Amino acid sequence: MTVPAATQADADVIVVGAGPAGSATAFYLAQTGLDVLVLEKTSFPREKVCGDGLTPRAVKQLLNMGVDIDAPGWVRNKGLRVVGGGHRFDLDWPKLDRFPDFGLVRPRKDFDEIIAANAVKNGVRLMEGVTVTGPILDDRSGHIVGVTTKDGREFRSRLVVAADGNSTRLALGMGLHKREDRPMGVAVRTYYESPRHDDEYLEIWLELWTEDQLLPGYGWVFGVGDGTANVGLGLLNTSARFKNVDYRDLLRRWTKNMPAEWGFTEENMTAPVRGAALPMAFNRQPHYTRGLVLVGDSGGAINPFNGEGIAYAMETGEIAAETIAKALRGTTPAQQERILRTYPQVLKDAYGGYFTLGRLFVEAIGRPGVMSFGTRHGLPHPRLMRFALKLLGNLTDRRGDASDRIINALSKVAPPA
Repeated sequence: MTVPAATQADADVIVVGAGPAGSATAFYLAQTGLDVLVLEKTSFPREKVCGDGLTPRAVKQLLNMGVDIDAPGWVRNKGLRVVGGGHRFDLDWPKLDRFPDFGLVRPRKDFDEIIAANAVKNGVRLMEGVTVTGPILDDRSGHIVGVTTKDGREFRSRLVVAADGNSTRLALGMGLHKREDRPMGVAVRTYYESPRHDDEYLEIWLELWTEDQLLPGYGWVFGVGDGTANVGLGLLNTSARFKNVDYRDLLRRWTKNMPAEWGFTEENMTAPVRGAALPMAFNRQPHYTRGLVLVGDSGGAINPFNGEGIAYAMETGEIAAETIAKALRGTTPAQQERILRTYPQVLKDAYGGYFTLGRLFVEAIGRPGVMSFGTRHGLPHPRLMRFALKLLGNLTDRRGDASDRIINALSKVAPPA
């Protein structure tokens, strides 16, 4: 839809989607004094397919936004328990200056609502049950100046942020399609009543088999602390068998081999098995075009090493908000546009090299035998696994120990793309 240039704005910035990316973007924008309107298609509370585990990167973002993580319902964990190749051991989160040394678990059913409520408390306007169907374009510049909704309404703003997830209608409406040279993942999960609900570690299993082949991915058991455990698995499309795997059946077969006392049975299941796609390594670009800014899953901001998305959703939201606020203080449209066009490069500087390393990693483990070899020969070496925890979790200090310096150097020299 195109409109004349002269229209009255309903907000300085419209953010489409009230997930972690959208709510973080809105929170930081409101901190600068901008009028922010968030449009969310569902109503809270709502389900979201996720492992519910939060690494120290995500915890840092929650603390930065003033979220009360000591309130009831937040479950802390010490680190990661890795199981595979006949080995089983615990890895504590590293002690770093940049990040806390603990993780959290919080079900997405109310996690997103908490982050959205925190944004509202800080001045953001939120409208639930509003499905955005597409952009409104200025008929002269081609810039997005607002959005249309399913119920026929129109909302206009100086700038629009797409935080509407992997299937982002806004990005598609602006001609931005997925890059096929980026990895994609699939996650499926359910909940069981289980004594594993209060585990002090996030547990991952590195052996997911289909027939005689070890698949690239992992299973998880994350205690929720309320008598249930979030149990699921994530797989990458870098395996030739990816398209032929029945993910829900694989989850059922995997859990049947768990110890009986854990209670991973159909009778103890408290939620249906649900699945979702994981867009990785900036699979939709550019992250800014003609008045539209992409954050979180809309821009494929998921770590290809481990499938983590919440931390990067909130981080890209903060980066986007800083760029937007600076741009909207510009005195001319040309100045504003020049600043907004720096956003994609800022993201590449922050994550591009690291995501390139992740892409190489997932391509390697998708080859037959590589995942099996790494599991058998890597897990017996604790020092190597501590290095892997930092690498896969992107948990380093800028001037840390030798492992930090190696990871940072590799990320710096890897070409961002």
